[in-house]
Order: sequence, then C-alpha cells, then structure tokens
Amino acid sequence: MYKPNSLRAHLTAAIPDLKRNPDKLLVFADKGSLHTTRTASRSFEYAYVLNIIVTDYGGEEDALMVPLLDWITVHQADLLGNEDKSKGIRFMVDFNNHNSVDISLELNMTERVIVQQTGHQLNITHAGEIAPTPDYAAPYWQLYSGSNLLAEWQVLNTSPDHA
Repeated sequence: MYKPNSLRAHLTAAIPDLKRNPDKLLVFADKGSLHTTRTASRSFEYAYVLNIIVTDYGGEEDALMVPLLDWITVHQADLLGNEDKSKGIRFMVDFNNHNSVDISLELNMTERVIVQQTGHQLNITHAGEIAPTPDYAAPYWQLYSGSNLLAEWQVLNTSPDHA
C-alpha cells in the first residue's frame, strides 16, 4: 500500500505545524480487505479505511482540510462529489483546550495492484488513479486566511512510484 505514506508525506510537507512536529500525525489502515475478480489474474485491490489522526493541533482546521482535499483529488477522487455522504470523508474533533484539538479523519481507500506473469516470474505494479482535472494542474499552491499563510504544497504525482 502506498497511499498512507503518500498522504503522510504530503500533509507533513504542507502544514507548518506537522513539519515542525511530524509525530503529531498518526496514520492507520483499518478494516482492510482484499478484492479479486475470481479470474486467472492474480491482480487484486486493497480496500481499507485510512484513519488519520492529528494530535494536539494548534493550527487552522482549513490548513489541514484543503491540502487533504488536494491529495484526495489526485489519489482517491471518487470520494469527492459522492452522493452517499457516509462513504465520503468523515472526521471527529476533540477540543482539548482553547489552544489545540485532536482531529481524526476517516477516508475509504482503494488501491489496485496489477500482477502480471512472465514465465515463472510475477511482477506487480500499483495502478495510479485517473488524472486530475485541469483545475488542479497548477504546480504549486498556497492557502491563506487573509495575509496569514496557513499551508503550502506542490501538486502530487499520481504514480505510486513517485507518491
């Protein structure tokens, strides 16, 4: 699975609080399952709930959510515009005090793994997602609240090898 590490790297690079304290970001793959097509192919799909927990977060929640949505647009776009809201992006916030919160996010993830046979050798490839729409093609983004820079990040590569 490449998406958990890809999202961790993206959020850590984008959000100053996580860049300074990367241990505040916890990532878990829960309720995992494998799906196959019951054909001669050994290809399969991982399906799991990606649980992201940011502890003792003192920044703007928007500074977390906008880079998250940008990453989702590239790596799991089917979560966006989903009519079934229970299958979208879920979150919980624990208000610790006046200065910080703990935020837990749940995302339904899938990752396709292509297994090809050449003689007696099996080769795996993690299939990338459908390319993002042109609106997300800018190479670099900055998120502001007024004149306050909240987060900044580069557009992501859809290839798992570059995640």
